[in-house]
Amino acid sequence: MRISRISRIPRSTVIPRTPRRVAVTLAAVAVLTALTGCGASESGGGSGRAGITVRIPDPGNSGVLARGKKDGSLARALAKVDATVVWTGSAGPFAPAAQALNADQLDIATGSITSGLTSLAQNPGFAFFTATAPDPVGEGILVRNGSGIDSVKDLVGRKVAVNQGGTGEYLLLKALAKAGVPADKVERVALRPDQTAAVFNTGKVDAWAVWSTYSVAELGRGGAHFVADGRAVGSDNYSLTAVRSAFADRHPEVVTALYRYLHDGSVKEKRDPAGFLNVTTDAGPQALTGAARRVQIAFTRQGGTVEPITDADVRRFKDVARFYAEQKVTRAEVDIAAHVIDVRKLAAGKAS
Repeated sequence: MRISRISRIPRSTVIPRTPRRVAVTLAAVAVLTALTGCGASESGGGSGRAGITVRIPDPGNSGVLARGKKDGSLARALAKVDATVVWTGSAGPFAPAAQALNADQLDIATGSITSGLTSLAQNPGFAFFTATAPDPVGEGILVRNGSGIDSVKDLVGRKVAVNQGGTGEYLLLKALAKAGVPADKVERVALRPDQTAAVFNTGKVDAWAVWSTYSVAELGRGGAHFVADGRAVGSDNYSLTAVRSAFADRHPEVVTALYRYLHDGSVKEKRDPAGFLNVTTDAGPQALTGAARRVQIAFTRQGGTVEPITDADVRRFKDVARFYAEQKVTRAEVDIAAHVIDVRKLAAGKAS
């Protein structure tokens, strides 16, 4: 398995966050630094009678949590179960967020099943309690217009940017497997997603295995297109919400309330995507405008909603875990089923 790295990465344009995926805006160390020093979630800092605080990364400018932060609806929902939210750091990569969950510096985080699997391989102290179906149109293999790459098979001998062990590497490997192309016939270039746009646009890589957080801006500029999207590659890349295990054990009613809020909000967002964009500002690097805004609205309308994790979902999670092991992304098949909470049973103390 060949994965190369570009040693000097030019500064890329700041990409706005989008609600479908959590944007990667900080390096792992930076995220953990921002999270350090938070108070314990079981005491102090809250106005609820039980003193429960829920530490969640700041949601930025788009999505259900961003709107809930601005209009106070999340605070009202949590108040019903004697809890308050503390916005901690910034939303970013799931790998450092998983470390923060394990270190009792964070209670809730969102990430993909792919990045979740690599984090679960390292003594996890968290579990997943919601799932959003794979994005059929916002993720895939992005190529520049006029690149001469018209199919996945045309990637043979080319360089493709991926985030190693996460969504990008998964999408590329899935695309190659479906097209019958040996993985070692394509050079994987491991890059931080938030620094890949400049590398891609200057032609230092031939393609980019990417998701909507970053594809929206590229598609909005009109200079790139998917040679294969999530539907075409058969992606099982669910978006998941994780909770610190000890927090779920102590406060199942809070986790249940969070699920209900996220579910109801995602249903509203799918019906009215524009109402969940540019929540705090419609200008600057965090805002989506023009064609990029139209692209995001179209993606959200075709996307899924936040749901409980079902047995059928777990079977698909296991397929991803098996695929990762076969492709040697993980050393062995991760037991994802052991780290799933059935939120429908959680309030009754029956989750497994």
